[in-house]
Amino acid sequence: MVKRIGIVLVLLISTACFAQAKKARIVEDFNKNWNFKLGDYPQAINANFSTADWRTLQLPHDWSIEGAFDKDSKTKQAQGFLPAGKGWYRKVFTVPANWKNKTVSVEFDGVFKNSEVFINGHSLGIRPNGYISFAYELSQYLNFGKANIIAVKVDNDAQPNSRWYTGSGIYRNVRLVASEKLHVAKWGTYVTTPEVSAEKATVHFEVSIDNDNASAKEIKLVTSIVNGNNVEVGNKISTEKIGAKTSAKVIHNLTVNQPKLWNTENPYLYKVVTKIYENSKLVDNYETPLGFRFFNFDAEKGFSLNGKPTKILGVCLHHDNGALGSVENIHAVRRKLTLLKEMGCNAIRMSHNPHSLEMMQLCDEMGFIVQDEAFDVWKKKKVTNDYHKDWDAWHKQDLEDFIKRDRNHPSVMMWSIGNEIREQFDSTGIAITRELAKIVKSLDTTRPVTSALTENVIEKNFIYQSGALDLLGFNYKHEDYKDFPTKFKGQKILASESVSALETRGHYDFPDGIKAWPTKYGASFDGNADWTVSAYDQVKSYWGATHEENWKTIKKQDFMAGTFIWTGFDYIGEPDPYPYPARSSYFGIIDLAGLPKDVYYMYQSEWSAKPVLHIFPHWNWQKDQEVDVWAYYNNADEVELFLNGKSLGKKSKQNDDLHISWRVKFEPGTLKAISRKDGKVVLEKEIHTAGTASKIDLKADKNIVKNDTYDLVYVTVSVVDKDGNLIPNANELIRFEVTGGGKLVGVDNGYQAGLDSFKASSCKVYNGKCIAIIQSNGKKEKIQLKTSTWNGIAPSTIDVKVE
Repeated sequence: MVKRIGIVLVLLISTACFAQAKKARIVEDFNKNWNFKLGDYPQAINANFSTADWRTLQLPHDWSIEGAFDKDSKTKQAQGFLPAGKGWYRKVFTVPANWKNKTVSVEFDGVFKNSEVFINGHSLGIRPNGYISFAYELSQYLNFGKANIIAVKVDNDAQPNSRWYTGSGIYRNVRLVASEKLHVAKWGTYVTTPEVSAEKATVHFEVSIDNDNASAKEIKLVTSIVNGNNVEVGNKISTEKIGAKTSAKVIHNLTVNQPKLWNTENPYLYKVVTKIYENSKLVDNYETPLGFRFFNFDAEKGFSLNGKPTKILGVCLHHDNGALGSVENIHAVRRKLTLLKEMGCNAIRMSHNPHSLEMMQLCDEMGFIVQDEAFDVWKKKKVTNDYHKDWDAWHKQDLEDFIKRDRNHPSVMMWSIGNEIREQFDSTGIAITRELAKIVKSLDTTRPVTSALTENVIEKNFIYQSGALDLLGFNYKHEDYKDFPTKFKGQKILASESVSALETRGHYDFPDGIKAWPTKYGASFDGNADWTVSAYDQVKSYWGATHEENWKTIKKQDFMAGTFIWTGFDYIGEPDPYPYPARSSYFGIIDLAGLPKDVYYMYQSEWSAKPVLHIFPHWNWQKDQEVDVWAYYNNADEVELFLNGKSLGKKSKQNDDLHISWRVKFEPGTLKAISRKDGKVVLEKEIHTAGTASKIDLKADKNIVKNDTYDLVYVTVSVVDKDGNLIPNANELIRFEVTGGGKLVGVDNGYQAGLDSFKASSCKVYNGKCIAIIQSNGKKEKIQLKTSTWNGIAPSTIDVKVE
């Protein structure tokens, strides 16, 4: 790996970008006014087909999340018992007559899965992989100035086809793009910064230009680098000739003096502005955000960013957005990443497939290091109808498109070609690993190629034996890490997946003690009758570790570049260790509703510099019941605990402890903790015994939303007593009514075995809390959320402004 490497971000288009009259390239939101119906309707490609009984909706859309949980669903437990099947989308649209001399394309960020797209009855192609972005040119089939019909068939019927919830449908954004015949090609820029320092950065910019004209053309190509204040800091101009019906690659090399470097604390972005002129007329414009940074993986010292030793403090994420299902919404993604950033997380592993453009964009903007991952399976299957069926025909194109789309994001610092691949255990893994690594490096040589491995016995690991990996990623088996420098001498190593601990937010079991549920595959275990797991960090999967066990190990190993925790958030599907009705995972540091579990604060105390003092559990128990009180803290020497004003003693973390604890006989009142450093108070926290449920507390994550039909506001709903104390065991059913400029699009309480619909107009609070998700409906009216219950608790309202 070359030390001084920097990459620029190519963000082809904004996800909410509309036609801009002053620019040559026109990019239109193509999400609105689609008709949809479940089932198979091959005649929908015809102009005279009636959609009178079809729904009208706005994309992105996931029909699976709208369905009912069914123990007998073909998707099975791994996908949360939600329905799949087939569905069709259809849209009638008109393009201006003056587009006749343009190149017109439709871009899909992701369709799950087996999509086939038709325009005016003509098939444009199929795409089996549900996670890959793709585009089709429409020009030759369009009726300019008249009505056109686009139809999309989606076939997610063959089940099971995944080990986690996928969703079904056109679940990511769609755009219509009209450009002149001379234009930058799809994913047509590749930018590296071969040398980066605080004094100077060199920029190597490659751009592929398509000439769809019937004659050769001479153009002027202008490349400008613009800083965050829109001030030009570098430019290059050249004259180029491009043959008829061909594509040409042009290289511009530029220099930027005293660049501001991109890092996880200050992710400064520039942009490259590309303009193509023909006879002084602007015929295309293209903006490429740019981030300067260099990084290095070292066999002894781990990872460094811009020359600074940096531990990768990461989490793995699946692509679903909780109650929204697989629907991709930039506001939902930003909320997830904001919670993780506040925890101290600085890295995301995109498990186990390409994620959305919005996710990549926000990782660039918010400062996350990304492990970008392509595949969960190769030729050997994990479930009956997974990607192994499409491997031979599609893996090369899918991998190439994946790299081309993402290779310019400054956040991406490693390519993962697979996760726990079955070919790891036989000799076919050697050839496939080498083939995939070669494909990656044919398109990008600036990042290491890795794969998430489970086998650390060299003789059994044929992916490792291929010699094609630049960076070794190992999943679990943290107790073996200390031996890796000897076993894998000279190799760069990362914990690509770790922990797999289990917790349910707000549920606590006594007494304490670490245990595995189950102790081995298929073994019985003494679980809870309500399908919960204690929120103390004490229960783990048989293959994993507790959060504390893993982090204690990673902290001590300088050679380990870092760790990716399984997982940042709970996700739909894979509800180990329980069977139905459990339908979503227990692995998250944050629950499915986006409400942090207690272990969130352990990471915050270790991974961030902000002062932390978090004590738990709640303080509503039986008289004289012995309760384990834990405290996570930092920036202090000690914590003193008080019960109703009486000191229960001071405690400090010893050796490699990550928490302190007291065993306390419960009596109603106030539990108070004070952290001190050098005798001075750092923080104080109190927990009060809650009384009778009195009111509903509503807190919105933002006060203003846009009336763009996309913006979201998440409202946290808490049942509290007259003094505002959370009722920790409240399970009231809350009714929601939304008026004005918004609509209710999701509800959730984080309980992993709840079978109520995420799309209901009511939600039971779980351990006192739930959330309501409201989306802009396009009206410029104040949004009001009103809540009520059936048990006499006073109704509550909250208002959100709309702009």
